[in-house]
Amino acid sequence: MGIRIAKVIADSGVASRRGAEELIALGLVRVNGAVVNSPVFFVEEGDEIEVSGKKINQRLGTEVYMFHKPINTMTTTSDPQGRKTIYDCLPSEYRNLKYIGRLDFKTTGLLLLTNDSELARRLTLPSSKIPRVYIATVSCSDFYGLDAARRGITVDGIKYSPMQIDEIGGRNLRVSICEGKKNEVRIVLAACGCPVHKLHRVSFGNIKLKKLAPGKISPVPQKVIDEMLKSL
Repeated sequence: MGIRIAKVIADSGVASRRGAEELIALGLVRVNGAVVNSPVFFVEEGDEIEVSGKKINQRLGTEVYMFHKPINTMTTTSDPQGRKTIYDCLPSEYRNLKYIGRLDFKTTGLLLLTNDSELARRLTLPSSKIPRVYIATVSCSDFYGLDAARRGITVDGIKYSPMQIDEIGGRNLRVSICEGKKNEVRIVLAACGCPVHKLHRVSFGNIKLKKLAPGKISPVPQKVIDEMLKSL
């Protein structure tokens, strides 16, 4: 069996899943020249899909990519303030991919992109317990307050789970988290008296950034994707 047409349209970046269903209801979707009249319609590899008269590129297999997010870029499709986004850095053929989680404007490093919106959702659920590892350069040299972060801490009414924090020389810390709450590393380290000067993500689960240059994108091998899926 193939994949539902609405999912294929959503994964192509043309519309959301709900938007795809609305396009189908309006009779604006064709497969191999025939109008599709139900979202419960399955397509196969090689089927020709048109939305509003334009062909779309279908990706029936799950694809995951590593992207080295540069500094001063927003993890979003567009920014009301006109700031540069990750999609401004990506070649056009990758701009329909969805990001898995976010990195803030100043944070650099590993950001995963995929053509599978459901996978993106699953990988960012707290229940997935996938470790994310960062290198944090902090604006202090006294780390006595970090034990609070290692035990788990509440900041401004928000509870943060225990972090694994290792000192790796100078003012650099290796920080591993599994929750991925908004600005988690920056907020917790600041609350512990170690405000972050630079933050760089080096791994997400079993996927490691290694020597991928800033602004570059690289496919994740299928074997690595399969290993990640087994962990969910």
